[in-house]
Amino acid sequence: MFIKTVKIIGAIFVTILITACVSSGNQSLKNETELSVTEKIVKGETTTTEIKAMFGSPFETTYTDSGYLIWKYRLDDLEYDAVNFIPYLNLLKSRVSGTRKELVILFDENDVVKRANMSESKIETESGVFH
Repeated sequence: MFIKTVKIIGAIFVTILITACVSSGNQSLKNETELSVTEKIVKGETTTTEIKAMFGSPFETTYTDSGYLIWKYRLDDLEYDAVNFIPYLNLLKSRVSGTRKELVILFDENDVVKRANMSESKIETESGVFH
């Protein structure tokens, strides 16, 4: 009986570990770095068509005051903190932390890259009664 209980607890623990990660946004940024993006995107050469082939559609499209097109790509790669899996305590406070990758590309009037920037930063989100 004891071994069966240990197996069940182990299975629950493994299930929690498997589901403890979440990522949202553009998955094509997952393995990208500032260096890899600068190698792929060449100022004055790379076009909107080529960018779309590499990264898909942007999550946000805006324009500057001068009428230049800006595309933004984002990926949040997060993990649930251990406190989220403690019954009742997770109602009081839960936390998700990880990294955010963001790629911002400015195009000129001919839809050619004028400037591009990739950044990666730590993010943390808390919720619950005591956050």
